[in-house]
Amino acid sequence: MEPAELRRAVEAGRTAASEQGLRADEVVVVHNSDRVVLRLLPCDVLARVAPPGHLSDSAFEVEVAHRLTDAGAPVGRLDPRTDPRVQVRDTFAVSLWTYYPPVGPEIAPADYADALMRHHAALRRIDVDAPHFSDRVAVALTGVDDRERSPELSDSDRGFLRDALSGLSAEIGADPARDQLLHGEPHPGNLLNTRQGPLFVDLATCCRGPVEFDLAHGPEEAAEHYAGADQALTHRCRALNWALFTAWRWRRDDQMPDREHWRAEGLDRVRAALDRI
Repeated sequence: MEPAELRRAVEAGRTAASEQGLRADEVVVVHNSDRVVLRLLPCDVLARVAPPGHLSDSAFEVEVAHRLTDAGAPVGRLDPRTDPRVQVRDTFAVSLWTYYPPVGPEIAPADYADALMRHHAALRRIDVDAPHFSDRVAVALTGVDDRERSPELSDSDRGFLRDALSGLSAEIGADPARDQLLHGEPHPGNLLNTRQGPLFVDLATCCRGPVEFDLAHGPEEAAEHYAGADQALTHRCRALNWALFTAWRWRRDDQMPDREHWRAEGLDRVRAALDRI
């Protein structure tokens, strides 16, 4: 967020906590992108603050978190001292979560796979209306095909990305019987190492598809520890993830740091992943 918007988001998070009876004298910005994550002290709450237009996404995330907590999933929990709902303050959508201080070394691939298997088992025990992973691909394809949205993408790279996205999506979705509810983006940045063990966060990306779609977001070594995973399908999902990542980078309004590097690097990663397949 821009500085002025960030200041408003910080105040919205502070106000939401205070109105729930929690002291928020100090605010630490943990993450700043299209949404902001704040650590509020001394109440030690994590506030997720989303800009206008993201209320439904925030409400969906809270609903998924509430159901997964009841199902025993290894996920970050909403703060138990507050109402499990999204509050709207100054047009921002605010949700309040438990803060988990980081502990220990990096999560080992075997532990990542174990946490993801337990997470998938819990996801099979709940029922929410979530999009299919192919819907995400369709949005990316729209951006690739629209020259106004991706004006700097060359014709050859545009055709390459279009074929990669559509072809891989069709192959991965060929067996609907494999589909289940997924985290959607369980990359290492969304798996916290806590005193309670590894916990997944950022649940708004929940979607449907084969477990390999989730598995492809993690360390490559983790796939070897996930019982029953189709390794060939995981490789295809990893290639699709790179194609999606690269498609976002070529959007005219993309604001990822070092975007020019990742545009070229992304295309190279897609080609390397397809060669591996």
